[in-house]
Amino acid sequence: MPNIKIFSGSSHPDLSQKIADRLGLELAKVVTKKFSNQETCVEIGESVRGEDVYIVQSGCGEINDNLMELLIMINACKIASASRVTAVIPCFPYARQDKKDKGFFDIPVDNLYAEPAVLKWIKENIPEWKNSIIVSPDAGGAKRVTSIADRLNVDFALIHKERKKANEVDRMVLVGDVTGRVAILVDDMADTCGTICHAAISKLISAGATKVYAILTHGIFSGPAITRINNACFEAVVVTNTIPQEEKMKHCPKIQVIDISMILAEAIRRTHNGESVSYLFSHVPL
Repeated sequence: MPNIKIFSGSSHPDLSQKIADRLGLELAKVVTKKFSNQETCVEIGESVRGEDVYIVQSGCGEINDNLMELLIMINACKIASASRVTAVIPCFPYARQDKKDKGFFDIPVDNLYAEPAVLKWIKENIPEWKNSIIVSPDAGGAKRVTSIADRLNVDFALIHKERKKANEVDRMVLVGDVTGRVAILVDDMADTCGTICHAAISKLISAGATKVYAILTHGIFSGPAITRINNACFEAVVVTNTIPQEEKMKHCPKIQVIDISMILAEAIRRTHNGESVSYLFSHVPL
């Protein structure tokens, strides 16, 4: 692909490499380091003049450092006369704050969805998926689970939870009938995993679900998350690779990963060629 350069930030080089391989490109040269006072320094190692530049940086690990690194890389490419700079952010940071604190973009943004990849995984890996029920661990995810349930032509349920404060759940109520079915919990992210583990153990199994799977777009897995998953009755906890999972998988055999590099690569290809990205909202690239 002419006139295109893909740079990787330091948050998730493995995913960046997969994206570049998928597009048949080499990752462009960049050196990121820190000065002794911990300021981030970025050196772009090749000319980007007149190029269509894509910078892959996920909001994980040292989030603040990685966000700053992304901003410095964008600035460096702009100063070096890149014709266009696009940030590819698999896991968007600071997106779980209170809604009223969020600003609005004044640049074009395409929000990509993991749903097509999730549907594909369910059909290929859960033999009894036709006798499943899609469960949202909170009322906020109702739209997400109804969409998946409609596409699979199965029922959905949701767990209403009352929080006293962030990360701490007070009580939960299951709405829907999971008796004798495979329950598939679907959520956008799992951090400490308190909600999904509590939902699986105290609500779904006790309400008669035969098996429980959890499918989460972003697996942050901080604090006691891995211990909780290991102790819970999940058949599998499935996440995408928007965040590196290799280390976590060593400590938790239940974690399985859906590779979404082809979705990001196809979004880059379509954006570069001026094609519609909305095809990806309902299809997984082959």
